[in-house]
Amino acid sequence: MNRRPHPRHRAGHSGRRPEFGGYAAVTWPRLLRTAHLLTGDPAEADALARTALSDAYAHWRRIPGGDTDFYVRRMLVRRHLGRRPRRTGPSSRAPLARALAALPARQRVVLVLRLGEDLGRLEIAEMLGWSVGAVKSYERRGLKALGQVTDEK
Repeated sequence: MNRRPHPRHRAGHSGRRPEFGGYAAVTWPRLLRTAHLLTGDPAEADALARTALSDAYAHWRRIPGGDTDFYVRRMLVRRHLGRRPRRTGPSSRAPLARALAALPARQRVVLVLRLGEDLGRLEIAEMLGWSVGAVKSYERRGLKALGQVTDEK
């Protein structure tokens, strides 16, 4: 039986899907790593990263081409900040994930973006809609708290 593919599934179709699919494939490992640092749980990180990409797909035509990473990362972080944290047993987490999980959400977000994503304070402030001073404050408090957590071990 020789069936012709549906027009949307033909090679060379120029809709949103191929462009977004390529972006998602390239971005997925970094998004998943960031989500894992934010949540501390692999399953929750996978769900968070998938949700962020789903949100990005829904808004794909409105996301500026040069700022795609910025907008997708912001979607990921905002979804994370809006979630109710699920608690998993500490034994299921790596030491860094346990230390980050002990921080308040905003401190954790700033440290993950600053140290894990290597973003500047201004970029983080723009992404989250906060002042640079607030970002510095959360960073300072988070680093201090991380130091206390690691000193206890």
